[in-house]
Amino acid sequence: MILIRHGQSEFNVVYGQSRIDPGIEDPQLTEEGRRQIEAAVDEVAALGARILISSPYSRALQTADIIAAALELPISVEPLVRERRAFTCDIGSPRSALAGSWPELDFDHLEEQWWSAGEEAETELLVRCARFQSHMASREDWRDVAVVSHWGFIRGLTGHTLGNGEIVRFDPT
Repeated sequence: MILIRHGQSEFNVVYGQSRIDPGIEDPQLTEEGRRQIEAAVDEVAALGARILISSPYSRALQTADIIAAALELPISVEPLVRERRAFTCDIGSPRSALAGSWPELDFDHLEEQWWSAGEEAETELLVRCARFQSHMASREDWRDVAVVSHWGFIRGLTGHTLGNGEIVRFDPT
């Protein structure tokens, strides 16, 4: 499977400079973040992505939109691959707002508030990562799947820390 960290977000810019949470809920991609993902599309294609799964955060959905448009792939939304709730940016947009912004995607399987109500413990993140890994390992097509996710989830799943727009292959078996 192919794991892709979303492109640079508004939160990433401020936090990267100050190391202080700027209080931006569900931040959007920056122009640089869009460029990062446009530059990564060829690698995603070369790795054989035929199925695209995205976290429900706006920055991940915007990343998935760029990839999906370039590779003509449908997007499935999966809350298991969301970021660990630790900062203000990890407060998502309600399901109804996401459905209004992305009417072509299916959000019916999400709760209205699909992110953690408070800070998510590292142990909870690792349980969620294990659930996703087990689910993917049971799929025969896991090699064809690209997943747009986040720093904390990818680290919990693989042990790798990725920069914005970076990609890593992962064998869930």
